[in-house]
Amino acid sequence: MIKRLFACLVLLAAVSACSVNPVTGKSEITLVGEATEIGMGEQNYAPMQQSQGGEYDVDPALTKYVQGIGNKLAAVSDRPLPYEFVVLNNSVPNAWALPGGKIALNRGLLTELGSEAELAAVLGHEIVHAAARHSARQMERGMLMQGLILATAVATSDSDYGRVAVGGANFAGQLLTLKYSRGAELEADAYGMKYMAAAGYDPQGAVSLQQTFVRLSEGQQSDWLSGLFASHPPSDERVQANIATASSLPPGGETGAERYKEALEKTTRALPAYKAYDEGRKALADKNTELAMAKAEEAIALLPQEAHFYALRGDARIVNEQYDMAVTNFDNAIERRDDFFYYYLQRGRANERLGNEDGAVRDLQKSLEYLPTAPAHFILGNIAAKRGDRAAAIEHFQVVAGGQGEIADAARASLVRLDIGQNPGTYLLTRCDPGPDNELVVSIKNNTTVAVTGVRLSVQVRDSAGVPRRMDRQLTGRIAGGEVVSVPTGLKPYVAGSGCPVEITSASIAQ
Repeated sequence: MIKRLFACLVLLAAVSACSVNPVTGKSEITLVGEATEIGMGEQNYAPMQQSQGGEYDVDPALTKYVQGIGNKLAAVSDRPLPYEFVVLNNSVPNAWALPGGKIALNRGLLTELGSEAELAAVLGHEIVHAAARHSARQMERGMLMQGLILATAVATSDSDYGRVAVGGANFAGQLLTLKYSRGAELEADAYGMKYMAAAGYDPQGAVSLQQTFVRLSEGQQSDWLSGLFASHPPSDERVQANIATASSLPPGGETGAERYKEALEKTTRALPAYKAYDEGRKALADKNTELAMAKAEEAIALLPQEAHFYALRGDARIVNEQYDMAVTNFDNAIERRDDFFYYYLQRGRANERLGNEDGAVRDLQKSLEYLPTAPAHFILGNIAAKRGDRAAAIEHFQVVAGGQGEIADAARASLVRLDIGQNPGTYLLTRCDPGPDNELVVSIKNNTTVAVTGVRLSVQVRDSAGVPRRMDRQLTGRIAGGEVVSVPTGLKPYVAGSGCPVEITSASIAQ
């Protein structure tokens, strides 16, 4: 334990450096340089958008409006970064910043704000998280939790959007759910308000914004609790701090309530359609496909250009095993938007169920270009195995097998079936111990979830005269998943700790 801690400290010292925070002026330890920080944000920005609904493209003027305000605030920030701002097609009220100035706001947050000044407060706050390296420290913290700066997280799940992501996108997504420290939130509020004032906005917008957030948190609205409040918890302390900051800044500034109302007009009119869609998603999660279909139809009638609504109808068709109709629904979604992973993933699933393997492979590979997901890799692994392409199947299953959930369990079982014949020692673990009269006893653990049979092992030791003694044995019967069996070898003497000279030479899946 002491050696491991020392090694970590040595590595930490090797990759860290002392620098001055460009926003606060404080000295601090950094694990990554600015180029790496910017690179992390650029690498994760597109998959993060995909994992949380994709760009909100039915109202592009709204995105341009948000970008214009964001750019005004970025121009007065203390740190020049390649700032970008995007609006995501997600009803959960949320906003986030990746390292390097990559910032996103959900449609669901914008519809809850009341003025341009409140929007500027949100954007200024997120700009500070990026400029003051709060977002980078979140990622550094995650890297440390994953084994300092060398590891990557791979997680899987069986539901839609971000929860099916694997690889870096899932890693970044998990980090965004971590709460910022109390100090980081207060810093982001205070310096964000200074940016607001410098850009010509009334900093009182940040006060009213936090007051609204506190009221909503006390009401415990579930959509807020799963969104902005998860990583940006509001508090009376933040309200009072914002009041004090506002009093220290020059009075006046723009509120922009009417401009904001005009900019949100199209999205505000679409609220009933998205309300129906969200209700349909909940109904589908509750296995009520009839209600989900009805809500999808309601949403489509109100806003026929929104691709997500056709995807909801397609998902309901998949649950009802109406795969040909599902394909048509996802065709409709892709006609309206051809750059979102989920539509290709789900059409690939439907095509695979219809026996259209070529179409499924094309769709699933296309989905992986936008976002790596466990279901896409798993289905592609199944198709490759069916076609006799063992190497490709193993590659797909290995991506998924390190995670959790039903898909990961199935991938591990498939991986064992494909690979145990060639590499039995990968899945059957061995241990050597002295038995009675110092006889070598070999323990074999089936480190899989499937039963195996035909296990053959080869053991070689030297006797007291130094003469090599060898034993090859074929075990009878099955070894269940997780089971440990002990095999007396008759070889002696064996001294504990002198190694485990055992090789598993063959095994197969029990039928």
